[in-house]
Amino acid sequence: MAQTLKFGNKVWAAKEDSVLAYNDINNNYKPLPFDFARASIGTRVNKDGLIETMGQDIARIDYTDSADGVLLLEPSSTNLITYSEDFTDNSWDLLDATIENNSSLATPEGINGVQELRENSDNDDHLIKSSGTFSLSDCSFSLFAKYKGNNRNIKLSLGTGKYASFNLQEGYVFDVQSSTIAKIIKYSNGWYRCEISGNISASKLNIILLNDTTEVYQGDGASGVYIWGSQLEALSYPTSYIPTSGSTVTRAAETCNNSGNSEVFNDSEGVLFADVKISDKSTTNSYPISIFGNGDAIQIYYRSATQSISFLSVVGGIQYLFHSAINPLGNHKLSLVYKQGQYSAFIDGFLMNRQNSGNVPSDGTLTALSLADTGSSNFRGTVKEVGYYNTILTDLELETLTSYRNWVSMVNELNLNIIYNG
Repeated sequence: MAQTLKFGNKVWAAKEDSVLAYNDINNNYKPLPFDFARASIGTRVNKDGLIETMGQDIARIDYTDSADGVLLLEPSSTNLITYSEDFTDNSWDLLDATIENNSSLATPEGINGVQELRENSDNDDHLIKSSGTFSLSDCSFSLFAKYKGNNRNIKLSLGTGKYASFNLQEGYVFDVQSSTIAKIIKYSNGWYRCEISGNISASKLNIILLNDTTEVYQGDGASGVYIWGSQLEALSYPTSYIPTSGSTVTRAAETCNNSGNSEVFNDSEGVLFADVKISDKSTTNSYPISIFGNGDAIQIYYRSATQSISFLSVVGGIQYLFHSAINPLGNHKLSLVYKQGQYSAFIDGFLMNRQNSGNVPSDGTLTALSLADTGSSNFRGTVKEVGYYNTILTDLELETLTSYRNWVSMVNELNLNIIYNG
């Protein structure tokens, strides 16, 4: 078997407007770069676990939950909080609490200077809330927080009965309102990103101190938690951090297209492989990875509307489509095999569909691989690896390609916690 296009899989290189895919058959390295674009700066988590700002049109290789790195491909999003790091601004209101500066403690960016939400000595709620109200049918509210001591935790609330609480000492979510989606992500230096998603209707954002799990309690005038990097987005899931300092800020959408050429792709048979992750919980979007040219295409789709992963080909205007009934959210290893009268789809080591029909593109048709389709849909999520083989593989080879190498790597790549490992 010949893998004629490789991308990712721990090996990354990028410059402005470009991120590298390549062919290394016979140890002869040939560049097959993707065209990359993002009309704004963006942030990522670097290999040291710190948040780092990347310039316009520079691809972001992110290490938030992968030691191997993944390519971030996010939609356009706006942080609607105008002062994301300064909680003394009048866009925030305090109730039985104060904001105290700490110039010696490092932020998740590794820069000294954070703020503490500190309780007063009243027997009441101790919180900070947005001075203005928000109304969003889909929204995600996130905040970086760090444990200070004295058993203090936090609760995030959208003010519409949507809330979740976060243990900052051990890093877990508890007391989640039933229609709220919540997550906690560990960062470096004891920081956690606390996230909730739901809807908000003419309500304020709330950051509430907890004494262990108790919301109303007698404060001691000294305890609290460190907070930084608040973000509110009109999306069903939170995206990478967008800093603000006086106005809302928008991060532009990203595109990654046009790797390869007609010599890379075999029109009569081949395998398209992808190791990717989707976070979008909406039901209106589709995220494609495509080889195409002259109107023909070989494609893998995440389809939010049908909550499925789809595999299809378009040849001479005729579409051959088959769905796999699997929730598309999360990490998946995917392969689509095509040959005249033979299409197969593998997901996470299993043969999901085999179709003994369907034509293949005519000679010289397939010329480019894009994380997009031929229309306006672009892939949104993270990409660990994409590859192309110019001959079909056996079922055993495909099972191996889309499986995990061992139990620990499977658990880590699926972002699970190891409870017991013998």
